[in-house]
This record gives sequence, C-alpha cells and structure tokens, in this order.
Amino acid sequence: MASAGLKTRVRSNWARTLLVCAKCSKKLDGGFGPKGKLPLAKALRKEMGATKGRKSSVGIVEVKCLGVCPKRAVTVVDGARPREWVLVAQGADIGTVARELGLGVTPAGGEQPPIPD
Repeated sequence: MASAGLKTRVRSNWARTLLVCAKCSKKLDGGFGPKGKLPLAKALRKEMGATKGRKSSVGIVEVKCLGVCPKRAVTVVDGARPREWVLVAQGADIGTVARELGLGVTPAGGEQPPIPD
C-alpha cells in the first residue's frame, strides 16, 4: 500500500530528548539564565549551544502540560529516563541542571556526547 505522499521517516541528529513543560515555564515568566528572564528550554539550548529543530544534537521540546504543576519550578522529562521526572527550581544554575540531566556541557558551552548510564 502506497503512502499518500507522506514520508514515513525523517532523520534527526538528536542523541537525547528532553520534554519541558511549557505551562510551568509560562507560569514562571522566565526564571532562568543570567538575568532570570529566559524560559528553561531556551536557557538549556543556549547553555548547550544547541539550535531548535532536528539538526541539533539534543532535542529540547516544550510540551503543553505534564500535569505535575509544581510551585516555582518546571517539570522536565528525560526521554532516556522516562520513569524519573525532574523538577527544576526557578533560578537554578543552568550549567548544574544540564550536568544533572547528563547533557555533557563543557565550560565553554559546547556540546559533548551524552554519558551513558
């Protein structure tokens, strides 16, 4: 059976995938980065030197609502460890958050391959 002009697969360069709750981020009105004005997803991308989209080495995707709704924190799901959700407190150091999520950040902000568990 032929597909109706749809591709069945699209390649990406993602080695890791993070789901970040957009509703939590919106409630904080930023809360991350040097001035505390960036949403968590954008601050993580900036720390990693990653871009948006499938050509980045890490997929950081904002999703509608994960249903946890913590006070003054953002819910993050690591695709490599979906059984353990992480609550990132407002104003947390992005370098520390990236390391704890296993994103392998170098001091210069460049990317390293993720460290397997």
